[in-house]
Amino acid sequence: MINQLTLIIGANSDIGKALATQIKNVADTGLILISREASNKDKSVNELNVKYIKVKDYLAQSIEMAVAEIAAHSELPISQVFICNGILHSETFQPEKRLEDFDAQAFHQVISANTLTPMLWVQKLTPILTRKSPCKFVVFSARVGSISDNNLGGWYSYRASKAALNMMLKTASIELARRAKNIKLISFHPGTTDTPLSKPFQKNVPPEKLFTSEFVAKQLLSIVENTAIDHTLSYLDWEGKSINW
Repeated sequence: MINQLTLIIGANSDIGKALATQIKNVADTGLILISREASNKDKSVNELNVKYIKVKDYLAQSIEMAVAEIAAHSELPISQVFICNGILHSETFQPEKRLEDFDAQAFHQVISANTLTPMLWVQKLTPILTRKSPCKFVVFSARVGSISDNNLGGWYSYRASKAALNMMLKTASIELARRAKNIKLISFHPGTTDTPLSKPFQKNVPPEKLFTSEFVAKQLLSIVENTAIDHTLSYLDWEGKSINW
């Protein structure tokens, strides 16, 4: 019998799917899976414990509609939230190697996907997460969002989007410490994971540093379980180690 829920946003991403696979084996936890694409329902999962929500896009109105559906779905507390989606490159742009590569249109796409969209989810979900039950809220960031760790340069848009995300999450954590003490925000760096996002950049990655989605999901769930609700933002890597801002 389930007594809590886990919400995965970007559930059709490789890591999102891996998280769902791990969590579906937890007897007392139901799943809410959100994606822009039609979900491939796993027939081995008891559908009574899985709610699929398809969104048109990740703009404010669609997010509001999804959150309203979540609120109406169950009275059970949401104990975990994972925002797994983001963008590094597309068919029309790649991460910048030099100043001449910087493009305003590409920057707007990256900042919208990596900074604006996660913060809209934080904003819209907070009212339904604010209760007595603890909730760990994980947003996928990246080590390259660390200003002090930037020794290589390049990747202007992606670095900026993740640094901005970290700042907004830090600011939100200060506010939530006053008005939603049950929520713990975690900014998570998964490492280089074998997914379409990192595929063009895996050539020089040592095999032991290229992780499967399944490995990252297991690491993340362990980190979430062992991270205390301390009313501040944690910026953690796949080992659970803190990253310098």
